[in-house]
Amino acid sequence: QARAANASVYSPAKLTEKYGRRPAMVFRRTLEIFLALGSFALSLLLDQRSGRLDKNKRLRATELRKIFTRLGPTFVKVGQGLSTRPDLCPPEYLEELTELQDALPTFPDANAFSCIESELGLPLESIFSAISASPIAAASLGQVYKARLRYSGQMVAVKVQRPGIEEAIGLDFYLLRGLSKLINKNVDMITSDVVALVDEFARRVYQELNYVQEAKNAIKFKKLYGDRPDVLVPEIFWDYTSGKVLTMDWVDGVKLNEQEAIERQGLKLLELVNTGIQCSLRQLLEHGYFHADPHPGNLLATPDGKLAFLDFGMMSETPEQARFAIIGHVVHMVNRDYEAMARDYYALDFLSPDIDVSPIVPALRAFFDDALNSTVNELNFKTIVDGLGAVLYEYPFDVPAYYALILRSLTVLEGLALYTDPNFKVLAASYPYFAKRLLTDSNPYLRDALIELLFKDGRFRWNRLENLLVQGRKDSDFAAKDALQPVLKLLLGPDGEELRTLVVKEAVRVVEAILLGTALESYKSVPEPIRTLIPSGNGNGFLRMTDNEQAAMIELRDRVFRIWGLLRSSRGFDPELLQPIVEILQEPEARDIGGRVVGGVTQRLAARLLQQVLRP
Repeated sequence: QARAANASVYSPAKLTEKYGRRPAMVFRRTLEIFLALGSFALSLLLDQRSGRLDKNKRLRATELRKIFTRLGPTFVKVGQGLSTRPDLCPPEYLEELTELQDALPTFPDANAFSCIESELGLPLESIFSAISASPIAAASLGQVYKARLRYSGQMVAVKVQRPGIEEAIGLDFYLLRGLSKLINKNVDMITSDVVALVDEFARRVYQELNYVQEAKNAIKFKKLYGDRPDVLVPEIFWDYTSGKVLTMDWVDGVKLNEQEAIERQGLKLLELVNTGIQCSLRQLLEHGYFHADPHPGNLLATPDGKLAFLDFGMMSETPEQARFAIIGHVVHMVNRDYEAMARDYYALDFLSPDIDVSPIVPALRAFFDDALNSTVNELNFKTIVDGLGAVLYEYPFDVPAYYALILRSLTVLEGLALYTDPNFKVLAASYPYFAKRLLTDSNPYLRDALIELLFKDGRFRWNRLENLLVQGRKDSDFAAKDALQPVLKLLLGPDGEELRTLVVKEAVRVVEAILLGTALESYKSVPEPIRTLIPSGNGNGFLRMTDNEQAAMIELRDRVFRIWGLLRSSRGFDPELLQPIVEILQEPEARDIGGRVVGGVTQRLAARLLQQVLRP
């Protein structure tokens, strides 16, 4: 903690006080930025006047990426931040800016070693028995050395902050904040609060400069996700960590975008990407604490097949309400319920409650009706993001930082997988997790989403339940004993009368299908000469049921039996797991439902029998 005492914290007021007294420095940097960005703005203006704005979007996006790289670390970070903002940038710019790399020229090794000694208060040789003569990797904010600890002989990675980086980014953010005030005041076409965006982004970059905070982030991440057998999170060495020096376990591995090297180790890239997707889903939607910068350089494939996460400088959190709303949003998308999708944007904090979402519904319908012509297993996540990004760009959305980072992380993972399998779909890989959460989570939002998915126009959609169980069982954490428990509790609760009416109606259909379906099969198994002696024959079908009615009844019965089979064959299933359900069924509300079902079945069978007897 003492070593982090001098760590910088972003403060607009302090930056104003500091650089307000240095007009010459401010002028030089302003001129440098103005010449670079001014030439770009002039190109855009000429494109607009010549009617070539849309045609040249890709070209201008490439130019902007190169300009950000020339302007240094702050603008590299700004470009990477913009690459996650579909409400600010057209799709062509989003795609180009995601290619921004952190790689910058290294700084002198003598400066790095001097920084280690001054930060840790010890001579270099007393800490390490060996250290690489040059950096193993360099990024915009620092560079990494490989070393061996003298006291234990353990191999470690030592990250050292770039000298003068705080001065450079401080001046740039001071200037950017001043520019954002002018944009807020004079540019009506940008609806987002640009000052707030700059402040939020600056706070994140300053957090990356505090290596003690990054170490804390790594420890929290390891506590939440490091127990998974296929995930590796390196240990932190606190004795050799400070605000500008970070020491952690050395991880041998291959970057996730180096497919040939991964395959030479006998590993499969798709399996590693799927591990990343499953871990990301749990980060985003369970604990809500997630790695916000999962580019290929921060994800390594270890020789034993684990996925190693590195670089915990940029982390983010998904608000609890949004975690459930995202899952509900996927359900509404699958159901093509665009009105509900539009309303989800309130819960996701995309829109203020006073904005009318009705104009957005046709835009969602126009895009998703075409995209959803494919099954969920065939949907390409990047296609969804690009289409949704176009909608976000056209309407007054204010995309929260957490959501933009979620899109970025999943898009990166799908992009890596597409190198190996052009047909890989991240939504297909994610759907088992969503299905498991829908079937087992007791949150009211998800419980209602499940009911909405299973019931339509008063009828139960058994095919949807079967599909959810098929998908949910693919998730390693799926437990049969938890499936449908939330709905069962609502069914027997004080607010469940409407659901009880629907369930009773469907239960009558199912019991009738089981009874008559079994009787029908028994009837058909009787030899033809004997069958003509049975009154049900008469040449008019069993109990005067048409062939279509008989087929539908057999299909319903068989589907219910298949669903029961799926539950029984799920991992960890034990008949004793049904004991809590049996106990719930002893409650008065459950006995009432049972009585209503028996009464309904009796009425249906009696009606069929009367038809059989009374009709000539």
